[in-house]
Amino acid sequence: MEFRGQCLIEGAASAELQCCPVGLSFWGGVDPETGQVVDHHHPLCGQSIAGRILAIPCGRGSCSGSTVMLELLLNGCAPAALIFEKPEQILTLGVLIGKVLFKCPIPVVALSSSDFSEICNWHFAAIDGETVRTSDALLPTPKPPVGSIEGDIDLSDIDQSILAGEKGQAAKVALEIIRSFAIIQGAHALLDVSQAHIDACIYTGPASLLFAQKFQAMGAKFTLPTTLNSISIDQRRWKELNVDPKLASQAGTLANVYLSMGAQPSFTCAPYALDGAPKAGQNIGWSESNAVIFANSVLGAQTQKYPDFIDVCIALTGRAPSAGCHLPEGRRPTICIRVSDLGSINDNDSYYPLLGYVIGKLAQHNIPLVCGLEYLQPRHMDLKAFSAAFGTTASAAMFHIKGVTPEASNFAESEPKLPVIDLCHEELVDTWHVLNSAQDLSVDLVSLGNPHFSIEEFDALSRLCSGRKKADDIQVIITTGRDTYENSKKAGYIDIIEEFGATIITDTCWCMLGEPVIPATSRNLMTNSAKYAHYAPGMVKRGVHFGSLAECVEAGCTGTFIGVPPGQIRTD
Repeated sequence: MEFRGQCLIEGAASAELQCCPVGLSFWGGVDPETGQVVDHHHPLCGQSIAGRILAIPCGRGSCSGSTVMLELLLNGCAPAALIFEKPEQILTLGVLIGKVLFKCPIPVVALSSSDFSEICNWHFAAIDGETVRTSDALLPTPKPPVGSIEGDIDLSDIDQSILAGEKGQAAKVALEIIRSFAIIQGAHALLDVSQAHIDACIYTGPASLLFAQKFQAMGAKFTLPTTLNSISIDQRRWKELNVDPKLASQAGTLANVYLSMGAQPSFTCAPYALDGAPKAGQNIGWSESNAVIFANSVLGAQTQKYPDFIDVCIALTGRAPSAGCHLPEGRRPTICIRVSDLGSINDNDSYYPLLGYVIGKLAQHNIPLVCGLEYLQPRHMDLKAFSAAFGTTASAAMFHIKGVTPEASNFAESEPKLPVIDLCHEELVDTWHVLNSAQDLSVDLVSLGNPHFSIEEFDALSRLCSGRKKADDIQVIITTGRDTYENSKKAGYIDIIEEFGATIITDTCWCMLGEPVIPATSRNLMTNSAKYAHYAPGMVKRGVHFGSLAECVEAGCTGTFIGVPPGQIRTD
């Protein structure tokens, strides 16, 4: 069989075809050193994608998937090619960087939904540019196509001066990458953005550092106010935490490279908590999935879900593709998800991450208009938890909640015309059980702050901890940003929480933490983050208990999980 699709990255390949109808986050989902799928919740878990033509409908989850893709390419354990059901940007950008800077590309193709479903009936495939051939036997490898993908980008005078080298070699290369990325997206122009947030500062392996050092060697300097995401270590306390000196050196070097380019030492995955958070209608160039989704959905700012590496290019040039959520049509909902039968949520804040996680799974690449929550008054900390969980299971860059988020009212007339999915309470309970993957009720570690704890969360936690002490043999660890820590300290929250016995870590986040911060002897952890409950089994090989903030505090005091699904009452 022969199919024609949209060629995203030119190339040729022939290999075994590995198909799955579920999107995959490479960050937290694929081991960059082996190519093995480690996402505990994914159908391909335990399988290797190395050397196979991987066909998935889309990427999902973390913006750092692009860095894992580059690590796989440089480690020689990447897929032979990628086939998507629709154009995908995170993994494709990783391949583009591999092609442009490291001369190790693989072909990437997007097929129609019907063709994507059809190819999954075959065992082998060969790709030649935009053409995909399938068979039940291995096919000859086509001759690599010659040339590059053509596209029409309307370049401004500023763009042309940058490409002419007038702003330096680093800006020139960065804009060339942005232009190629814009062509892949189908954009016809670039636009100005006012600030950047860089997720590429996370150390995923040698490739992430090599990328940064290539630009540093070109004399790279950021032209925008630029914040840095959480990094792989607490720069000020890594020795105290017994972090491997080699990892500390590499992760610290990567962070310092971006600081030398002019970034702020913010080191937080919650930049929306900083003083310079963007306003509604402001075009920004942000990476980090939860931050992008919160900025678009809750703040009303405008950014695409930019993959790692393109965030650096945007910071170097101040330019971004005029596409996706930067445009009115790219912010419109394409599906309606009706939430019903929730009952009383009382004070159970685990409802919000559960809702975000399930709605993300249902929405996938669609921007949802969520209806049925109009009677709720979620706090920022609730919407933060929702955004992070939504970004874990969806590939969309935003959501709307009727009666809650600022742009939802713009789509009242279109609501009756949208395809509808009904979500009932039983589905949330089922998901609660899935996220609770531990095999027994013991808890050795309570993990809070994924994304980074906010001052609102420190306030809530201090009230739950006041006058209490955690059990001596239980670790309670919270990750947060430097600014939030200082502000919470001034408000008096930190003293209460530290008196309770908790440890607070800045600069890094749970998606980058392993042993020895997570004790080698620990068997199960507990978290109130659906995002971390999803990733932790594969990333740190521990059982997970998921529940509310109050249930996390109880676990810290008793060493036992006593949670129940939201809406249910304990009977023992």
